[in-house]
Amino acid sequence: MAAAARTTSLLAAALAAFLALTAVPAVLCQAPGPAAPKGPPNVTAILEKGGQYTTFIRLMKSTQQDTQLNSQLNNSFGSGYTVFAPTDNAFASLKPGTLNKLSQQEQVSLVQFHVLPEFYSLDSFETASNPVRTQASGSNGPYTLNITADSNSQVNVSTGVVATRLGTALRATQPLAVYSVDTVLLPNELFGVKPPVSAPPAPSKKPAKGGSIAEAPAGGSADSAPSGAAARGARVTGWSSLASLLLGAAACTLL
Repeated sequence: MAAAARTTSLLAAALAAFLALTAVPAVLCQAPGPAAPKGPPNVTAILEKGGQYTTFIRLMKSTQQDTQLNSQLNNSFGSGYTVFAPTDNAFASLKPGTLNKLSQQEQVSLVQFHVLPEFYSLDSFETASNPVRTQASGSNGPYTLNITADSNSQVNVSTGVVATRLGTALRATQPLAVYSVDTVLLPNELFGVKPPVSAPPAPSKKPAKGGSIAEAPAGGSADSAPSGAAARGARVTGWSSLASLLLGAAACTLL
């Protein structure tokens, strides 16, 4: 009997220990998940992680648009932002000196042309209202894009000078979307065909010196004035008469 009682006690203790172990919260057995990102997104860090956007990063830094965009993301998310990031190969395909020919302000406009003042997921491009404003457009100005989605869910972007398709999404989470493009988006305002320069107006005819038109001599109208041939004939007749008088006077003297 004593042995049976000890066996029963051991079984009861083991059962109690088992129940205590199974009562441990399940959350302690789960592996920790990835840490949630701290703070707002940093567009420079996203591009650096992408690994093929060195030229675009350098252009953003030289125009201070990276600082401005990160500051806007930090202060207020608002409607968010969408960045079209050209690859280094996209910049390499430009004509040599293309960027160097732009002024500092034009380079700012070029970078802002690649940023939309609104967050767009790939699906939301299907309902985009063209023309789509960019950061370079201001509240309502030029530097706009036309964005469409075709039947294959490909998003096409046109500037009026070049056209391309969106590539990889480096980030597509509110409040910032960053999409890769293999073509630098050239705005029509900077790279479009310039209208021909109009010729200057022909100079107007100036009036005669004194500011008035020559008038006919007093005593007769311009119509009654003798013609050039008549005037020359009158002068010849006068000289002939004078010569006749002189010859006559000389003859009288000799007589």
